[in-house]
Amino acid sequence: MRPRTVVWIGLAVLPLLAAPPLRAAALDPDKAEVQAVDRFSDAAAMLFRRSADPTLPMPNQPINMDGGPFISHGLGPAGQRVAYYNFDVQSPVPAPLFVLLGADGKPVPAQLNLVDTIPGDPGASDFWQVTMVQTPAGYLANEITSAAALKKMLSDPKSGFTATATNMLVNCPVVPAGSRARMRLGGGSSGLSRGWYRDKVVFYFNFDEAALAVANGRVPLSTIWVMFANNKDPSDGFVTEPGTGVTHNLLVTAPGQPGYSPLWIVGVLDNQRFDAVRDLTTALQGPVITRNAGLVNCPVVAVAAP
Repeated sequence: MRPRTVVWIGLAVLPLLAAPPLRAAALDPDKAEVQAVDRFSDAAAMLFRRSADPTLPMPNQPINMDGGPFISHGLGPAGQRVAYYNFDVQSPVPAPLFVLLGADGKPVPAQLNLVDTIPGDPGASDFWQVTMVQTPAGYLANEITSAAALKKMLSDPKSGFTATATNMLVNCPVVPAGSRARMRLGGGSSGLSRGWYRDKVVFYFNFDEAALAVANGRVPLSTIWVMFANNKDPSDGFVTEPGTGVTHNLLVTAPGQPGYSPLWIVGVLDNQRFDAVRDLTTALQGPVITRNAGLVNCPVVAVAAP
């Protein structure tokens, strides 16, 4: 009888060894914990640090991007009046974003996208490079709610999950729930989107004034020429037209033009030429104080004729 017992046990174990890895039960985003976000901590910010300006929103307090220091008015290359949001200094290296696809090759309905960094984390960025993930048959929306769980599935060939990196790049700043930024170039939705961050829900804006693509692992860059009030750094703000608050900060490219990007190299001009700077031609006449004072995320949200 002993040999038959051994054979029977072996046959029972083999199917278990070949089984795909178990997935967690789906989470309901409406009932899941919301991740706290602080864009103004010393770990997350450069220009807008609460330690230097205590009037900035407190941790996890909604941000109104339509007021205060978060929206600026300047000039386009042909002298157009432009408005843009200020999302602080950002890295040119994008962070990963994972989009889960169903059998039809389209995003799984109701599945939230996955991210693994938020402001203050190492490697965090407002810019996300999109990876498309094909899910196996039977996958239910929001069974996968963290990048770590997804990577575990991708590491197992039996899981049925496969990933394809793309060059697609999106500008999606993560913000506290309830934040608002109502302006968009050409209209479009200004509401917040939701995503998964380590099994918690995060909220983020979407800016799509121009299609973006990763180039050599980096976010493309454009240039803005600015004039600081103290002629050296942003601590005292920009020079502005009296009574209007309009700067003569000059974008080298505008949305719709080749080379446009919302990640700007900040070049600094001598503010003595403020009145003379009216378009790209006059801006390029200098004199230049510095050609690279940092990289800032400033999506353009309005363009008007000169």
